[in-house]
Amino acid sequence: MTPVLELKGASRVHGRGRLRVEALIDANVRVEPGALVAVMGPSGSGKTTLLALAGGLDRPTSGAVLIDGRSLAELDASGLARLRRQRVGYVFQQYNLIEGLTAAENVSLPLELDGISRREATRAAIEVLELMGLSEVAHRFPEELSGGEQQRTAIARAVVGNKALLLADEPTGALDTMTGESVLRLMRKHCDSGGAGVLVTHDARLAAWADRVVFIRDGRIVDVTEDPTGPESLLGQVTP
Repeated sequence: MTPVLELKGASRVHGRGRLRVEALIDANVRVEPGALVAVMGPSGSGKTTLLALAGGLDRPTSGAVLIDGRSLAELDASGLARLRRQRVGYVFQQYNLIEGLTAAENVSLPLELDGISRREATRAAIEVLELMGLSEVAHRFPEELSGGEQQRTAIARAVVGNKALLLADEPTGALDTMTGESVLRLMRKHCDSGGAGVLVTHDARLAAWADRVVFIRDGRIVDVTEDPTGPESLLGQVTP
């Protein structure tokens, strides 16, 4: 089975000489269809760098990143942008919503950019917003939404269009426990339907939703837990 995402010896180095920083070192990660993988580690350990490489937002200094078996090194900037619109959904720590568009318009925009009619794109956006409990605020602008509503809108934008790969960087940070669990339930449903997901989180309770947990420290993957369902197996392994 071809992995949806694969990092092969992927490293990312910033700067040179005394300013040289090894943000990620020789990372090997496979995410198969149907799998949700959580990435945990201390702040500054390389989690966000790994996610940026996985989504084509940055390129590795060495090694390779593949999506659906194709190396991202083969794609130019426009090809990477198209890949992200069509195959990869990315939930940022910052919501990156467009202030001049409503929640529904923010969610439907990636579909319209790929040539889907405005009517079809809007219908798909409303359906996802309903799943996120946001149907009543679909026509509000970002400044009229609470922090949690903005975050759920960003997640809706990431999953609309049945993306193959969903990448999420601390997606429940501004959400209460119940709403946070609804977000993880949506990610879990995405993977159970044949998609794949990578979740960066500090919360062992959220990581327990994953099929596999990758622990990273000082840019290196130091451990992989294949059965994270017992929270006791995760707590204490990662310190913020």
